[in-house]
Amino acid sequence: MLPPKFIMLMHKYRFLIALPCWLSLGLSTVSGQEAESAAENPTAEIESAIAMYADAFNSRELEKLANSWTENGVYISRVHSERVDGREAMTAQFKTLFESSEEVGKLTLLSESIDFVSPRVAVETGRATVAYQDQITETSYETVFVKDGDKWLIDRVTEQETPATPLRYEKLKGLDWLIGQWVDNGEGFTIEIDCNWTSNQTYISRKYSVTTSDGVTSSGLQLIGWDQKQEKIRSWLFDSDGGFVSGVWTQRDNKWKVQSVATLADGSAGSFVGVFRPTDDGNYTWQKINQVIDGELLPNLDEVTVIRK
Repeated sequence: MLPPKFIMLMHKYRFLIALPCWLSLGLSTVSGQEAESAAENPTAEIESAIAMYADAFNSRELEKLANSWTENGVYISRVHSERVDGREAMTAQFKTLFESSEEVGKLTLLSESIDFVSPRVAVETGRATVAYQDQITETSYETVFVKDGDKWLIDRVTEQETPATPLRYEKLKGLDWLIGQWVDNGEGFTIEIDCNWTSNQTYISRKYSVTTSDGVTSSGLQLIGWDQKQEKIRSWLFDSDGGFVSGVWTQRDNKWKVQSVATLADGSAGSFVGVFRPTDDGNYTWQKINQVIDGELLPNLDEVTVIRK
């Protein structure tokens, strides 16, 4: 369990650490070609600024993080009635956060819109999810970017409770059969899965652990949600080894197929299709097919049955 002090800090300054996951989840990546086009595209310039912010945060470079904000930038949390004014105070908050724990946490940020008030002022809105070891919290946010010279800087962030979203539940309710506690007893190992709706039923959270005779050898967390921008069901999985997987869910007949792209802890990349099939007895089967790791096609895994506890 995370230290209480660290959990409190993560709650209070959620947005300060939410931008990095946009990059790490592949929701916004910037290649050399995209960086060139950013000079001609204000939206791409802002996405590039977010990606550079993410890189600075992941490497814990306080100066670069602070310089991502205007000198008089303001962070407001209506969730906790907190306010941070100015670059100097922002730097102190980052320092406190980084020193509170060696693990910062697993965050997702879904940017829903970037609108330009003027050629040098833009407003971005989205939703942030912070996944702790024992809970998940969600907030909505609005960010004001201003252009200072040739850079887009964060001038103001306002964070508030995520409103109820019936539309997202409607899009996800076809996966309601996933909710519950499950077990997969394999040869020499056991996988246990705990699957629940998050607050407001905007996401499905699946936590898993793999146990062998040596104890728990790995664990992870998967979030499943509706991406309104892409109009798709998407998922993001983080494992305890440092790898992550993003997926797109589609239903065909009585099966759900998840087209997934993975980055492993050692930096290697791969893709696969996960196939879920609910069964009449209240359980479901799962199979991994079309698996490719660093360009090498691997054999399909046999279909296994996952049993409801």
